[in-house]
Amino acid sequence: MKKLSPLLRTTVPLAVIASVACGTVLAQATADHGHPDYSAADVHFMSGMIYHHAQAVLIAGWAPTHDASPSLRALCERIVVGQRDEITLMQRWLQARHEDIPDANAAHHTMPGMDHPMMMPGMLTAEQLAQLDSARGPEFDRLFLTFMIQHHKGAITMVNQLFGQGAGEQETVYRFASGVYADQTTEIERMQRMLGTLLFGEHRP
Repeated sequence: MKKLSPLLRTTVPLAVIASVACGTVLAQATADHGHPDYSAADVHFMSGMIYHHAQAVLIAGWAPTHDASPSLRALCERIVVGQRDEITLMQRWLQARHEDIPDANAAHHTMPGMDHPMMMPGMLTAEQLAQLDSARGPEFDRLFLTFMIQHHKGAITMVNQLFGQGAGEQETVYRFASGVYADQTTEIERMQRMLGTLLFGEHRP
């Protein structure tokens, strides 16, 4: 067999090393470029908030059939419209990233005596749902406001948990979570005033 010249013996290994190094750099660049712009915590937040919103839409939808007052019906209509739109936003966000999309029909996971395995902060238990569903008139108003304040505070907790772990930096998630915090803080204040009027017959600051 013909031996390689000293020059070729030096050149061939260098070419192999250069090729491997180049491939490594390209692979690393591809991996960096392929990194998702969101985190597992973002997915958990968006998925969990779909469940959370779905329950709010469910119980707000009871207002017309449970003899709610006109002022509470108006509040419930805003909740239904606003949170349905936000559910659609979250579903599209998850779908665009090929993530699992939770069932947004809260009636599918409110079986009597059972809490949904994806119970998020502030969500009503099966017992609370049954209590609210059995109420009518002023008692429905009182329980709805009490439970929805609890529910909204839970949503704020979810936002704080998201940002507290350094997540929520993806643009859509950040804007949505910030909006939830602002909107539900405002609605809590409104519902507290409504509850004060219902209980004490006066507007409280």
